[in-house]
Amino acid sequence: MKGMIFDLKHYAIHDGPGIRATVFFKGCPLHCLWCHNPEGISPEKELMLMPNRCARCGDCVRACKYGALAQKEDGEVVVDRSRCTLCGDCEQVCQREAISLVGREMSIEDILAEVEKDRIFFDQSGGGVTLTGGEPLFQPELAEALIDRLRQVGIHVALDTSGFAPEETFLWIAQKSDLVLFDLKVMDDEQHKKFVGVSNRLILKNLRALDKTGKPIWIRFPLIPGVNDGLENLKAMADFLLELKSVKMLNVLPYHKGGMEKVRRLDQGDQFEIFEPPSQAIIDSAINYFTDRGLIAKQGG
Repeated sequence: MKGMIFDLKHYAIHDGPGIRATVFFKGCPLHCLWCHNPEGISPEKELMLMPNRCARCGDCVRACKYGALAQKEDGEVVVDRSRCTLCGDCEQVCQREAISLVGREMSIEDILAEVEKDRIFFDQSGGGVTLTGGEPLFQPELAEALIDRLRQVGIHVALDTSGFAPEETFLWIAQKSDLVLFDLKVMDDEQHKKFVGVSNRLILKNLRALDKTGKPIWIRFPLIPGVNDGLENLKAMADFLLELKSVKMLNVLPYHKGGMEKVRRLDQGDQFEIFEPPSQAIIDSAINYFTDRGLIAKQGG
């Protein structure tokens, strides 16, 4: 079995307990306007340009048999994505990694071989492997098979998910994991549709259903000023979470603009919005509100 992976990070310390390897699944049914990993939304390979690395030598333009690449007068390389076949010839000739294909097919054994390199760190720190994305449940067969294989060799597995998947699929795969990192963004359904692109009704339904299984849950809350930092949203989220029994942690994740550079590299500037990162005062205020309500909350994680 093979699936589409767009990154695999070693020595990750913000994707669950301990030191972890993080596997990024390509493909996501959501479209958060602040997405930090826009290259993870499409399930297909994509061409990414990094102008700051480009030598403006023109090798990639000459290597393209389909006329998808061209150079401006100043030497900057531009791409006509309607003509690009994602063959990878341009990537092969680039000496400075200024042009690349995002996404590669990997088998279960390919992934296992990579994450096994970190086994000593897992054992020493209580870490393991985190499946994230994109959305791992967008490739449910791969997610299930990988979790099963990791569990077989004694590696702790965390599933980082938006919860937007058919309930049966979601519960089946989530219960195979040791820990679920559940993304919760906006409580009001209309606001959720506006900023995330889908209703949150299935997401909240799945979270309630997962809570009943007793599976340990860490909530991940991306904090974006002007979107979900208002008292009304914080109160609604706290009210909802306090009804649950299996939530062990609430991680507040401050928005940053890092994803916008990737947006530019993918020529997707019209599909996302730029927000301002929250000040430390806004972050502390949100965390204090949650802790005052009786939840265990912290920044990051």
